[in-house]
Amino acid sequence: MWQKIKNIYHAAQAFLAAFYFQFPSKKIIVIGVTGTDGKSTTVNMIYHILNSVGLKVSMISSLRAQIGEKSYDTGFHVSTPTSSQVQKYLNGAVEAGSDYFVLEATSHGLDQNRLAFVDFEIGIVTNITHEHLDYHKTLENYVRAKSKLFRNSKISILNADDQSFQVLKSNSTGRIVTYGIKNRSDFNLKNSEIKLKIAGVYNQLNALAALAATVSLGVIKEKALLALESFEGISGRMEEIDLGQDFKVYIDFAHTPNGLEQALKSLRSTKLIAVFGAAGERDKTKREKMGSVAAKFADHVVITSEDPRSEDPKAICKQISKGMKGKREGKDYDIILDRQKAIEFAVNLAGKNDVVGIFGKGHEKSMNIKGKEQPWDEYEVAKCAIERKLNG
Repeated sequence: MWQKIKNIYHAAQAFLAAFYFQFPSKKIIVIGVTGTDGKSTTVNMIYHILNSVGLKVSMISSLRAQIGEKSYDTGFHVSTPTSSQVQKYLNGAVEAGSDYFVLEATSHGLDQNRLAFVDFEIGIVTNITHEHLDYHKTLENYVRAKSKLFRNSKISILNADDQSFQVLKSNSTGRIVTYGIKNRSDFNLKNSEIKLKIAGVYNQLNALAALAATVSLGVIKEKALLALESFEGISGRMEEIDLGQDFKVYIDFAHTPNGLEQALKSLRSTKLIAVFGAAGERDKTKREKMGSVAAKFADHVVITSEDPRSEDPKAICKQISKGMKGKREGKDYDIILDRQKAIEFAVNLAGKNDVVGIFGKGHEKSMNIKGKEQPWDEYEVAKCAIERKLNG
């Protein structure tokens, strides 16, 4: 009941903001990107393509809001801003002369009506896997929340490889465009040669989604593919730290079982060391699953804290370790609650040609401990750990 009241409040707030700014989404072409993993990368790929071909574009992703020439921090752990902020950003994009607006649309943002009164030209899904069941309760409810985007989009860009495809297809009211690797689709690796600087099959899928969206907007396919070749990736997404060491270190935002699996698969090497945790006061059912994924694809695992909030970080780590079946603590995995010490341990454990993957925080600049946001910079912590090792 309380959530329904809040959703009504957000819808009312969205209407008032849209009315105040004279319904800005009617004056600009809006592209919404939803999904469990890959939203921010896909948003930034679309932005990069449109910008590369000379079109005026603004965007909101979990990293930042880019409105015209100005960049804004969207806040701690935020992907979809409040309903009034969304309308304010849309209006700012119109005033900045943008013709396109790319928006990251979370299941929470869709369900809570934070995106009400936004007219979407295109809706895109990356994938839908296990996440946010603390809020949505069931996977069916989670998919239903995502479906709201496709009931309100003129064009739906759907992942033909994903388990959500048939449900989203049945909920789409506009034209459907498909992409995928495994299944026959409108955009695939046979008819669209994707060349990227960033690794991972999942990034090829993200690129296909971005390609499908921009071509649907009228961008010449060859120009869009050329733009993707120059895409450098984004902060905290499979970001390599290279200080001249003889092993590799990557930072990635992967914080779901699927995201972690895809990231680990892309980093497989002679020896792969994974550092990760799970957020407190969030979906507890995914913790053991993440442990199971790490046990399968990593050679050594370091389980640590990741925004424990009011929960006991030791209890969270123990829940993750339940998935490490057949693995021994102290040999195959370690639990180190202090995230800085965990990263230092993993870096010191790495030998020549080994790979260290640090997952879960990525670009975020804070860690929530006992309900308080404390400064945190994953890149700097890892960088300092590497420097100390190099300096002996």
